[in-house]
Amino acid sequence: MTRKVFCRKYQQELDGLSNPPFPGARGQDIFDNVSKKAWDEWQAHQTMLINEKQLSMMDQESRKYLQSEMEKFLSGEDFDKAEGYVPPSE
Repeated sequence: MTRKVFCRKYQQELDGLSNPPFPGARGQDIFDNVSKKAWDEWQAHQTMLINEKQLSMMDQESRKYLQSEMEKFLSGEDFDKAEGYVPPSE
């Protein structure tokens, strides 16, 4: 049986994550308040931002930027898009 959470991003009850995405209070907050759907979408968007903006995870400023964008994305606020990205045609 899947665990349900009231998703902060989608404002509805959806399937939750099976475990916190990382340790600490922030990971627990995501586990308790973000759906698996929203987290999976963030993971894909984060990868796109890293690639399109050529971010280095060794750079502290890049990590801070991604943390900030993650908070915006998961809260349903306006977040950065990858400039010039064209989604594949179906």
